[in-house]
Amino acid sequence: MQLKKSRELYEEAIKLMPGGVSSPVRAFKPHPFYVYEAKGSKLIDVDGNEFIDYCLAYGALILGHANAEVKEALKEQLDKGWLYGTPIELEVSYAKLIKKFYPSIEMLRFVNTGSEATMSALRLARGFTGKEKIVKIEGSFHGSHEAVLVKAGSGATTFGVPNSAGVPKDFVKNTLQVPFNDAEKLSEVLEKNKDVACVIMEPVMGNSALIIPEGDYLKEVRKITKENDVLLIFDEIITGFRLAMGGAQECYGIKPDLTTLGKIAGGGFPIGIYGGRREIMERVAPSGNVYQAGTFSGNPMSLLAGYTTIRVLERDRVVEKVSEKAKKLCSGIRDLLSDKSANVEIAQIASMFCIYFGKTPRDYIEALKLDKEAYMKFFWKLLENGVFLPPSQFETCFMSLAHSDEDIQRTIEAIGEAL
Repeated sequence: MQLKKSRELYEEAIKLMPGGVSSPVRAFKPHPFYVYEAKGSKLIDVDGNEFIDYCLAYGALILGHANAEVKEALKEQLDKGWLYGTPIELEVSYAKLIKKFYPSIEMLRFVNTGSEATMSALRLARGFTGKEKIVKIEGSFHGSHEAVLVKAGSGATTFGVPNSAGVPKDFVKNTLQVPFNDAEKLSEVLEKNKDVACVIMEPVMGNSALIIPEGDYLKEVRKITKENDVLLIFDEIITGFRLAMGGAQECYGIKPDLTTLGKIAGGGFPIGIYGGRREIMERVAPSGNVYQAGTFSGNPMSLLAGYTTIRVLERDRVVEKVSEKAKKLCSGIRDLLSDKSANVEIAQIASMFCIYFGKTPRDYIEALKLDKEAYMKFFWKLLENGVFLPPSQFETCFMSLAHSDEDIQRTIEAIGEAL
């Protein structure tokens, strides 16, 4: 594996951008590789190395890279223009399609990023209820805005900075935290704090490693929030259109008050969506007094890429197919683990999976006990064998429709060597 050009680019980038990157988790030692092009299940870097990709832009590319059908739709749109700053017909069509799979979403608003969606949903919850406090799950990641950067997951966990500098004390004061998979602790917090507007949570955690809800935990959360007159926000930016067409709420039979979507919903382009009960969403400007706006919100390119992707998922039963591919890969890895003495475990749900250097965690505190250094050695061994996993023990791996049986077999062999 040659990385000369990537190393040279990083040496320049480090002088121009903080950490040399545009997002923290992309920075890993001694330096990241720089992608030149991508197609299907593969990334090709500037030095000509080819990698089977299980990061997939952190879950956004369920069809794989440069999907032909999405690309053709975007080419046609380019001839018509790519930003209008006006309403377009596709907004209506896409909103109807989303509502079809998410019955809890009676109205929605298109925005530009997942961070913007969660930030707007929290503002709306406060505006609707008249309460200031929120509850989040320890280690969950809901974007990079102040209210949720308290023991955040993703890059903040990777670099051991659970509280970001620059977050005012007032925001920390109004953000309460409870462990995942602990309904009793949530009940205690809500009983003691009657000024909580909402609970925001990833129904399946994907940014403190993959952490799966146990038993009836999510149903208990829904029951407790209702009993305490607290809104429940499901952050399905990762799980939406991946666990099922209707996301985790379909899988677990939960109806949240508000939902945020992103990643897959943008088909590889920037997007965020928040929506929920009509009476809540009608409080959003211009119909209500909770303000939110954006020049690029509902832009034709993001909407078309997302709309086309979701239509392909529906038509070709992609979610089921991709889940089967992940099951096949993880089964092969489990067979390897049973033959090795390494302290390594694996978990999978639908097309999400995670390899843990340590015990499978049930919450954030347990995730912090995983062996980050051993994982990164493993990461580099795999990279040398042409397999790219997310460069952090605290991220989740993803499967796409583009991954072939050959990719799966090559990956199993590479993991066997790396272990």
